[in-house]
Amino acid sequence: MGKDLLRQTRDYFKAQGIPEIDASLLLEHLLQCSRSEVQLKLLRMSDEEVDTLDRELRRLVLRRQNGEPVQYITGNAPFRYLEYQVGPGVLIPRPETESLVSLVLEEVDKSGSQPQTLIDLGSGSGCIAISLASERKNLAVTAVENSKDAFAWLEKNIATLAPQVRVVLESAESACKGETFDYVVANPPYIPVGQVLPAEVRKEPESALFGGDKAGIAIPTAFLTAATRLLKTGGFLALEHHETQGTLIADLLAAKYTDINTIKDLTGRVRFTTARKS
Repeated sequence: MGKDLLRQTRDYFKAQGIPEIDASLLLEHLLQCSRSEVQLKLLRMSDEEVDTLDRELRRLVLRRQNGEPVQYITGNAPFRYLEYQVGPGVLIPRPETESLVSLVLEEVDKSGSQPQTLIDLGSGSGCIAISLASERKNLAVTAVENSKDAFAWLEKNIATLAPQVRVVLESAESACKGETFDYVVANPPYIPVGQVLPAEVRKEPESALFGGDKAGIAIPTAFLTAATRLLKTGGFLALEHHETQGTLIADLLAAKYTDINTIKDLTGRVRFTTARKS
């Protein structure tokens, strides 16, 4: 009976248009084991244990069916080499954002092992800041977040994964006045206002998703203004944005930046812009 739970849940999710992988994630969460251990654990369970597990799984399946993201249900989300605590109030880390981290790391490595400073604007869960701080020991990283709900998750993840990262509860526009950094990285809200989103995405905070106007460019523009204030001359900017915003971002940067590059993500969509402050 136990061994059928995974197959049955996968089949049910498939029929509901929900990714089948979510069935594995829910069972991994309930059984507190890796994906490769799920079937073995199920085989070793008594009928009574399977009945209890089935009831618990059904409750989680209902939450997922009602549009709650699986990461909110399990309380964690993977990003690069680490697992992050997430829940209502914070944006769930996306796989495409891992490429943003890679772009910054490539630039950091060009400068060798000398100490360098970096600020992550709109840090959310902290996945960008923590990845950079944990993967390059010569980076002194500051994470800025203005949402109190998201900041709570940021503090949890910093404490667990990278306590050396400095956290600042403030808006990008006003944070760290009088300071300058070698790198500014940001994944601001950039979805055009009015764009229809999948049900599970609508469970995430609107303030972390929508870019403030119909083009989704108002908040990214404010982040760029902040980046210009915070960057040293010659400093490096890396920004994630909507696939429709590449030309707009490049135009906004043209007056004060050089080496402006628009970069596609792994699906071929324009997703990132890098530049160097003049």
